[in-house]
Amino acid sequence: MLFNVRQVSKAPNKSHFFSNIFALLLILSFLSAQAEEISTLDSIVAIVNEDVITQLELKTEFRSVIQTLKKKQAKLPPANVLGKQVLDRMILERIQLDLAKRTGIKVDDTTLSRAINGIAAQNGLSLSQFRETLANQGVDFRQFRDEVKKQIILKRLIQRNVVNKVTISDQEIENFLFNVNKQGGMEQSYHLKHILVATPEAASPAVIKKARVKATEIVKELKTGKDFSSVALAVSDGQNALEGGDLGWRNTGEIPTLFSDSVRTMGAGDISDPIRSPSGFHIITIVEIQGAQSHIITQTHARHILIKPSIINDNEQVIERLNQIRKRIINGEDFGTMAKAYSEDTSSATRGGNLGWFKPGTMVPEFEKAMEPLQIGELSEVIQTNFGYHIIEVLGRRAHDDADELLKEKARKVLTNRKVTEQTDAFYRKIRDEAFVEIRLNNS
Repeated sequence: MLFNVRQVSKAPNKSHFFSNIFALLLILSFLSAQAEEISTLDSIVAIVNEDVITQLELKTEFRSVIQTLKKKQAKLPPANVLGKQVLDRMILERIQLDLAKRTGIKVDDTTLSRAINGIAAQNGLSLSQFRETLANQGVDFRQFRDEVKKQIILKRLIQRNVVNKVTISDQEIENFLFNVNKQGGMEQSYHLKHILVATPEAASPAVIKKARVKATEIVKELKTGKDFSSVALAVSDGQNALEGGDLGWRNTGEIPTLFSDSVRTMGAGDISDPIRSPSGFHIITIVEIQGAQSHIITQTHARHILIKPSIINDNEQVIERLNQIRKRIINGEDFGTMAKAYSEDTSSATRGGNLGWFKPGTMVPEFEKAMEPLQIGELSEVIQTNFGYHIIEVLGRRAHDDADELLKEKARKVLTNRKVTEQTDAFYRKIRDEAFVEIRLNNS
């Protein structure tokens, strides 16, 4: 309790009475101001389905974005414009997380720990060193862990709803390569930036006209010399607006179909006219153009003997057995004969363990790591992979021109990335349109 009230037998002192009243009013005034401040900080700026975004959350994210942009030395747009960009991104993120929760997408502790350990390893740090580094940078490890978990969930949502549904046919690859070759091949790479003036699905002619006028005005401003990244940051409705519209480097085949005709006629520094699509009007610029670098593939010819642990033969027994086989081969017995007799890789055992010629990335990492330092004719020690235990012999290495196969693989990857990008944007628009969103920012 703030006050203890007690009765007194004598008449109260009037000045003492007013003094207590004044003190009480001061306390109530302070508490009221404090409550008003808390209310302002915690007021709701947006309702997203059954979730809310508070003023405090928006301010925290806003500060984080400001810090990131300052590190990149980006020219900042007005605070209200940047605030809208940040809020739009937060809304889309909440919609995705809500959908992930409703469709049962989860991340277990083992997966999360593995991901964080991987991030630490990429930075050349142990987990304890990584935690210490985060602490020194003022980053709470629990919050970092939550952020990693969130990003894994968002990635799984796109994997399930977009990536897993993308298919590329052989005919699409052939058509793609035919068209790319007509444009001069895949030798050129372009660094692109992009601005989107969005329109909703089934937009009225009046809305489309308004968006076209806005896009045309933006192009005029850009052609007077305004910085593309700053303008994108201020006005773009694209998913990469907070990165200044940067799409990164794309070779000829990786450029979205929508932009390919424009890019082919543009030079570095050029600004495109507005390009219409179902999502709105796009403006692109080419930052830089480069030629593709050469790519040399070294193939390896190898054979192996595989034995798998079982209830009868545990790991130690399998390792001992393979070591005995290895000694017999070193002492002159034929590798192929031993593979036919003992290898449990049914696809290669009948060929004496022969795996044929293959390029890097074909085998599992543990296999390739053990094989890489071997000289031709040299046997590996016993190694373990997820398939079991192996001994390997390298039979030969060669530089092989598999340009056709490589080009088809590259084309498949390019087409997949293109479809994923296009369908991800469509997925974002769909879930945004279907969600209940009420923005209260102007009333907060």
